[in-house]
Amino acid sequence: MERVVARDFSPDLQAQVLQAISAYGAESCQREAHRVHLDILKLADGDMARLARETENACCDYRDTILSAEYPNYGRKMFRIDKLPPDERKRIIDADRDQYEAWLRR
Repeated sequence: MERVVARDFSPDLQAQVLQAISAYGAESCQREAHRVHLDILKLADGDMARLARETENACCDYRDTILSAEYPNYGRKMFRIDKLPPDERKRIIDADRDQYEAWLRR
């Protein structure tokens, strides 16, 4: 996570970024903190204002954060995904995985 913070934010903001995202996971009912922190960083895309909004959103419902960051294509089609042919569903899932992994490798 620190590598992503260093990659996406200037050195003078990095401590502030880590402090901001630590708001998620402070309560025992907030699950998968490390994963959600990465997803917040992905959605923020280097923007402090967006980081604050995404952290607040994650505190409300972390599942929305995970869906938006890790499964954007699936999320757009999730209410009709079962109507798609199996090969199309697989393509969507694979594309989502590939985009997330590419973002992590940047």
